Amino acid sequence: MSFLDLFRPAPVRTASAAPDAKASRTGPLIALHGAGQPVWTPRDYAALAREGFARNPVVHRAVRMISEAAASVPWLLYENDAERDVHPLLALLSRPNPRQAGSDFLETVYGHLLVAGNAYVEAVSLDDTLRELHALRPDRMKVIAGSDGWPEAFEYTVAGRSVRLAAEGGEGMPPVLHLKLFHPLNDHYGFAPIEAAQVSLDVHNAAGAWNKALLDNAARPSGALIYAAREGGNLSDEQFERLKGELEDGYQGARNAGRPLLLEGGLDWKPMGLTPQEMDFIGAKNQAAREIALAFGVPPMLLGIPGDNTYSNYQEANRAFWRQTVLPLVSRTARALTNWLSPHYGEGLRLGWDTDAVEALSLEREALWRRLGRADFLTQAEKREAVGYSPDGGPDPAAAADPAASAVTAASAVTAEGA
Repeated sequence: MSFLDLFRPAPVRTASAAPDAKASRTGPLIALHGAGQPVWTPRDYAALAREGFARNPVVHRAVRMISEAAASVPWLLYENDAERDVHPLLALLSRPNPRQAGSDFLETVYGHLLVAGNAYVEAVSLDDTLRELHALRPDRMKVIAGSDGWPEAFEYTVAGRSVRLAAEGGEGMPPVLHLKLFHPLNDHYGFAPIEAAQVSLDVHNAAGAWNKALLDNAARPSGALIYAAREGGNLSDEQFERLKGELEDGYQGARNAGRPLLLEGGLDWKPMGLTPQEMDFIGAKNQAAREIALAFGVPPMLLGIPGDNTYSNYQEANRAFWRQTVLPLVSRTARALTNWLSPHYGEGLRLGWDTDAVEALSLEREALWRRLGRADFLTQAEKREAVGYSPDGGPDPAAAADPAASAVTAASAVTAEGA
């Protein structure tokens, strides 16, 4: 196929023509752009992880809060219309590999997704039985685009040695699951929240570095040592270097804080620089912290950042955190794991999650139950269905697949009754 063939209209297919295979019409364009070469991650993951998660307390706490909260939500498994309490898939998720429990494994996956925008999970099978799941580091993984423009393989590289993993599993399940956040400018990789907060991250880190340097120098801004000899002239090179060395060795650093400066004749010290108040140091740092928290979807109140009055109290902020940040992440992961793992165990399996086990949402459940209890216009079966249970007893699998939406629907059904 030539370059012009990509933009020519497709030929009219006659009745005797063989049917075309299913494929995206945009794939060849992506293939032409990528030329079948490895698609590298378009930013430095190591720098984001080092300057963000490892050195910035706001990023570190936001990632830990989201990943730990999402990993603590219990899984539910449904096969068609019945809930399964015991199943090999549930056993696998509770102990995905010998080195990690289920919550530790999911916390790693969520952490990779938040810091890199991508998370990779490898499935290990033995004798056609799925035995283990492993979270792979995103900075070691690259996508190999095929002739159709879409990923045909993943290449995992450690210490110069690479392992190629197929993106498709043929008749079986793919060996690698790629979770990614929406990226408007990349076909193969996700967009990390920390990337949207890079400017604020630099401001916050620079403010901390400036504050540390200020404290190391007796909490005083730097100044100028002025030479004004009576006969005029300048310091010789030897005098200049000697004076500079004495200042660095004898007056800089935390151990020399507050030490008086001894000046010889003709030398005068003139403090220079703006005060922290003039630079609005605290305000700029807190504003940068709020923008970082906004990018991750964590209410600033939960991170101890002052100056945010969006939420009336801590409980309201915590409920917003779970509803708007944690549960959508759990929902995304549940759907991805269902599509990836359920074909291995048979059709009809669906992963859900148990919001009744989330303590932060207990007040919502209590308010919902009170409203339903006073809603005399609803039958007992309708009340059971409104809180996620089937009318004839037992959990409702349809509601359990998206319990957050079920709770919202139920709450709206009884709003007229009041609190």
